[in-house]
Amino acid sequence: MDKALDVTIYHNPDCGTSRNTLALIRNAGIEPTVIEYLKNPPDRATLVDLIQRAGLPVRGAVREKGTPFLELGLDDPGTTDGQLIDAMLAHPILINRPFVVTPVGVRLCRPSEVVLDILPAPQRGAFSKEDGEAVVDEQGKRIR
Repeated sequence: MDKALDVTIYHNPDCGTSRNTLALIRNAGIEPTVIEYLKNPPDRATLVDLIQRAGLPVRGAVREKGTPFLELGLDDPGTTDGQLIDAMLAHPILINRPFVVTPVGVRLCRPSEVVLDILPAPQRGAFSKEDGEAVVDEQGKRIR
């Protein structure tokens, strides 16, 4: 694979945002490495690296909706970054998604069109999200 087009997505196929992000990557003519992180969670070093390279605070990488976030007491402001990382490793559903790694950078792609900022290749045509929202026009240009 051309290293200039080496892209990895930490993907949850049940998540619309993750599916839209994957489709935008493919709309650029790139077949990424797809890691279904619920089946194959990252190790501690990889998770910490993803969060740091994305420029996020650890709390910004934690998913609350549809997770045991509240049950685990992670909403306590005294919860440390280390405790949040431990919780994400023990319960990968707590890792917000999708993280995308490209030669240009790392982003948590929420909303999915954030991926356009780091793709190493242009869009090859029009793209609309699953809900019908147009994101890329026929010339491959971002609409918003």
